[in-house]
Amino acid sequence: MSARTNDDEPGERSPAPPGPPAHTDGQSPGAPAAPAVVAAEAAPGDNDERTATVRRIGARWPASPAPAAPGADTPLAGASAPREAASAEPGAGKSAAASSGAGAPLRAEGSRPEGPAGPDAGEPGAHDLVDDARITAVRRVGAERSARRACAPSDSAAALASPTATDTALPGASVPPERAPAGPGTRERGAHDPVGDGRVAALRRVSAAGRRWRGVRLVGCAALLAVALTGGAIALGAARDQGSVTVAASSGAVDPGALGSGNLDAGIAALQSHLRSQPKDAGSWATLGLAYVEQARTKGDPARYPQAEKALERSLALAPGNDQALAGRAALAAARHDFKDALVWSDQALKRNPYSERALSSRVDALVELGRYTDAARAARTADDRKPGVPVFTRYAYVYELRGDVPTARRVLKQALTAAASPGDVAYVAAQLGQLAWNQGKYKDALGYYARALAADENYLPALEGRARAQAAVGRRAEAIEGLRTVVARYPLPGPLVELGELYEARGGAGDRARAREQYALVDAWIALARANGVNADLDTALAAAEHGDRASALRAARAEWARRHTVHTADALAWALHVNGRDGEALGYAHEATATGYRSAAFRYHRGMIELATGHTAAGRASLRAALKLNPGFSPLGAATARKALEAAE
Repeated sequence: MSARTNDDEPGERSPAPPGPPAHTDGQSPGAPAAPAVVAAEAAPGDNDERTATVRRIGARWPASPAPAAPGADTPLAGASAPREAASAEPGAGKSAAASSGAGAPLRAEGSRPEGPAGPDAGEPGAHDLVDDARITAVRRVGAERSARRACAPSDSAAALASPTATDTALPGASVPPERAPAGPGTRERGAHDPVGDGRVAALRRVSAAGRRWRGVRLVGCAALLAVALTGGAIALGAARDQGSVTVAASSGAVDPGALGSGNLDAGIAALQSHLRSQPKDAGSWATLGLAYVEQARTKGDPARYPQAEKALERSLALAPGNDQALAGRAALAAARHDFKDALVWSDQALKRNPYSERALSSRVDALVELGRYTDAARAARTADDRKPGVPVFTRYAYVYELRGDVPTARRVLKQALTAAASPGDVAYVAAQLGQLAWNQGKYKDALGYYARALAADENYLPALEGRARAQAAVGRRAEAIEGLRTVVARYPLPGPLVELGELYEARGGAGDRARAREQYALVDAWIALARANGVNADLDTALAAAEHGDRASALRAARAEWARRHTVHTADALAWALHVNGRDGEALGYAHEATATGYRSAAFRYHRGMIELATGHTAAGRASLRAALKLNPGFSPLGAATARKALEAAE
């Protein structure tokens, strides 16, 4: 079965002036390890004040700590103690195949033996990590000595050889070779979540206190967010029903026996146990690295990425050039939004194995996110020829959506849903169909698809988030707020945080403005944590700060992202950042670029309409605003209302 339709060649991108989505989205990318703490730039005399702040953070943490988090300095730091199977988590039911280019293929027809050539690249190195003892110290109150250690990197051989802070060293484990510079569970729905509430409440207290000093605020927010992601995940996992959730292999490197028989955390624990006795198994190191990437994606915790990098480096040190680890490096680079490196790594993997589903999928992702839409369409056709299946179908659909061909995108996604064999794949594809329907203002259809996704996996967070957006669009605001509170308690990413904040603002009740500000402050904390773990977060910064933060910072971030890649999403972000900074003349060209491919986005049309009105193009502005509201009248809790007011004023 192939995703090919009669319209065989996806259309080319309109020529772009020097001018998708972080589907992260990205729509793109297990209990997390203790993440690195962000050290804000400070003068030499600031250490004492910073240490005192960390100590205050620890003192505010709930008295009943979650089980100690595993160490982050070793690739073997897992979701649970290595001798115990981890409990299921939200997102574990979502197949790694669907999200990252994996899953059992349907069949490979019309295959060609040659893989796409790619440039050789030097092996990238690892980022310095923060070990488990530091995060444990912060959680227990942040004694002065441990708090000082929290800001200092460590990458000792002893740390690398230790599976956790309390376990004995891995027998026979070798230290990775010298590195080059860095290169290319959950609760039942509707139930009270004391862990999530405590975690978010603590984050809010830190954000409020930190407004007195921006540098300390970033240190404190990031440190506490790290504790929240780690401790909360373990506590929620322990509370979840212990039923097994099948997880499809995430690539050819993933042994179905290790990951296919249970939840992702349990599969990682099994891999860790295996690697203690077989530390030279290159394939299992590659599998572990890929699994860590999946954990980071499903749990919104970028602290897993350094662990994934170390595991993949170990695999390449043991078996240089093995395609499993090369494809894993491509997936890791894409997850960090380093799409140029993702393309290099995927090309290297395809030289070794032209049929690597992971590499084929990552190559499509990289080309899309670099704005090379014509090349992405060709890559999707190649992937469909060689390895048709759910991962390729969903990417093929997105290529069609970007050029405005929504009917074909919908048809391909329905084909993917028919092909989905696991609950995780069903949840993933159904949620994609829900998102596509919501983008077109078809809220009833969207709610139906999200219901199907949640029937397959009741804890699938993208479906919970999408359902909340659709509920808000049809006027069910109270349900939407409750749903998003559930999401951000476990998955504090910029998108749902901003959406929840805007819903509070739109409601306008007593205390809602303060609640909204708290959500926006948490976005800064997540961005700091992401950057500390090697993630390029400029697009997230630009989108959030333009509306709810430092507008000058939004413009700097948008310009930086545009310098790296020219996509419809980066063009829209730069146009809007210029607009909020009063530079509408410059913004207009980027607003046109954002809508040049035919991509049907109400937000893009809204931004273009407001910029057109500001530059005196009144008729064009009215037309753009009408188009936005006709396409998706509930596209934003605040933006839709602003568009209506602007349209009334212009007429």
